[in-house]
Amino acid sequence: MTVGAGRSNRFRWRVVDIVVASVIGVAAGLVFWLWGQAYNPLSAPLEAALPGLQALLGGGWLFAGVLGGLIIRKPGAALFTEVVAAVVSAIVGTQWAALTLVSGLVQGLGAEIVLALFLYANWRAYVAVLSGMGAGLALAINDLILWYPGAKVEFAVIYTVCSLISGAVLAGLLSWLAARGLARTGALSRFASGREVSARV
Repeated sequence: MTVGAGRSNRFRWRVVDIVVASVIGVAAGLVFWLWGQAYNPLSAPLEAALPGLQALLGGGWLFAGVLGGLIIRKPGAALFTEVVAAVVSAIVGTQWAALTLVSGLVQGLGAEIVLALFLYANWRAYVAVLSGMGAGLALAINDLILWYPGAKVEFAVIYTVCSLISGAVLAGLLSWLAARGLARTGALSRFASGREVSARV
């Protein structure tokens, strides 16, 4: 088998990949909806303390893409799971309506691009953190355009920095820990992400 063929097989989606990515997306979509219900009461004191700090909560809508990418390890997995989560959240009902789908697409791309830069071959914690930050940056850009047009530079900087921090911690690091935790249970035995952790244990 040639190197190119091996890589092609490694990147080809299987039925189990689609099913598990969909399950992750649906479960995350329900979490997104719950997070949306809690957003206003949680963000109000942060925004009152310093406008822009509310972006520290943004990571709660970013983890689906990173987690899906870490588990499935195929091109498009981060984007797929984040978009599925956004669709489910929109169907259940959010205050952002159809624009939830735009957010899911943009944020999924942010996470996906980082994983692609590492050629879908590096799954260490720092890559997960960077992927979360990529999603966080995408969130900040999207929100500043859609929800805060004409915002002052100070607000935009604070909002972006907080989005990056939230993406790094809530979406990046916590997703990496969650993926490893799932792998240790044996639930991911059909995936490289599960076999890798089991081999080390």
